[in-house]
Amino acid sequence: MAYYPEWLWYQGAFVPAFGVVVSSTTGLIVAVGPKEKISTQYPHAASCHWPHLAMVPGTVNTHTHSFQHLLRGLAVDEPFLVWRDQALYRVTPHLDAQAIYWGAKLAFSEMLRHGITTVADFFYVHSHGLENDEAVIQAAIDVGIRLVLARTFYDWEGAPAAYRETPEEAIRRTRALAVKYQGNPTVSIHPAPHSVHGASDEMIQAGVALAREMDTPWHIHVAEEPFEVEECQARTGLTPVAHLQQMGALDDRMIAIHLTWANADDIALLGEAKAHLAYCPSSNMFLADGVTPLGALRTAGVTAGLGTDGGCSNNRASIFEEMRMAALLQKVHTLDATALDASSVWAMGTTAGAQMLQVNAGDIAVGRLADFVAVNLTHVSLLPWLPQTLLANIVYAMSPEAIRHVVVGGRAVVTDGELVTVDANELFQQVQNVSTRWSGQ
Repeated sequence: MAYYPEWLWYQGAFVPAFGVVVSSTTGLIVAVGPKEKISTQYPHAASCHWPHLAMVPGTVNTHTHSFQHLLRGLAVDEPFLVWRDQALYRVTPHLDAQAIYWGAKLAFSEMLRHGITTVADFFYVHSHGLENDEAVIQAAIDVGIRLVLARTFYDWEGAPAAYRETPEEAIRRTRALAVKYQGNPTVSIHPAPHSVHGASDEMIQAGVALAREMDTPWHIHVAEEPFEVEECQARTGLTPVAHLQQMGALDDRMIAIHLTWANADDIALLGEAKAHLAYCPSSNMFLADGVTPLGALRTAGVTAGLGTDGGCSNNRASIFEEMRMAALLQKVHTLDATALDASSVWAMGTTAGAQMLQVNAGDIAVGRLADFVAVNLTHVSLLPWLPQTLLANIVYAMSPEAIRHVVVGGRAVVTDGELVTVDANELFQQVQNVSTRWSGQ
């Protein structure tokens, strides 16, 4: 298939009248160049002309909890621990595989509609097996989003039983999923020790060791809340980051989520390890977590991507929105308008996120996966624009309604602003039916 948008994001700038050719067998981009050259080289390719549209890379969501979309609107405007107990801990024991499937399908549908083409789902409602994990994977396959299942290692006794496993069980089940989906072009499996609070040292070490065995990244919540830092210091005498370093866990596979309360020593350790950050600014604001010291982390050498976090700790699912929120939050926190610019957050939401997750996406270039989004250049939220201002307008001004088409691996999943892989009426009915089951609990 040959795509001919009016403008194309290519090699760090918007260029007019370029074409992109996608292999129907591999889902990879095989050619990018001026429209006349591409049409001559590939005269028999089916063509798709996108007048008044700009093609940009699909965005990458480095952290979410898809099932939490079922809990959207619960325990809002509450402190973190109240929110956790009244929303997560109260409801999740009532969720079976069917509910998990529809919650994930809802989340992934919203993400695609908002231009997210790859998502890392930090999933922990295992219910002593793999049925729920498989429900999330099936939802991603059915909707058409590229999925990294960050399968959580969780054994804190204070959490619901549905979350908890032994290290041996977590290793066995995660490895089984990884073997099953090895080579699948749209599904990857990563280990994800929950946190220093939610996973024992043995559980964390098990997750890190498995990631090294499987040659994947590993994910962990770190220093999200003051209570987590205080608990770790009381138990070990160290901050969570320093404790992980003492355990030999810090490495360049690590995707640390939040790092809201990382101090200067923590930042130096993370930089030395070449660790990565999944930055979730909207969630941090929603839960009053604090402001991640993003500038210092990036200066130290930590690569940062963007995440939406769960549907009940942010209540929206858009990486374009997180680009805007990240930039604005860092500007006002530092009182420096130059603290984080549009180009930087754009990279965080595309190329950096893909790099962190080891997904061959995040850019429109030959050899990359054909994951891209077309935005309407005539939409009121983008007007007026020039080639040099369009990127800033997408980051700071664009409304979701401007997103017209989304393609994942060469497959159209959103066309003319509508999901083509999901029956919207069925989704509505199923999600509403699931929510009424536990609403009186």
